Amino acid sequence: MTPAAALAVHDLVALAEIELCGELIIAASAADEDRLSPERIDEVLLSRGT
Repeated sequence: MTPAAALAVHDLVALAEIELCGELIIAASAADEDRLSPERIDEVLLSRGT
């Protein structure tokens, strides 16, 4: 893999991680409780695939 290709892959992975964090922040801000339960975290992250 060329350095440019490796950097492009790294950028895509970083972008995906940022999007996941954003989804969790949105869910946390809409939640009534202080913290998201592990089940709610799974629900938020798994719903992105649908």
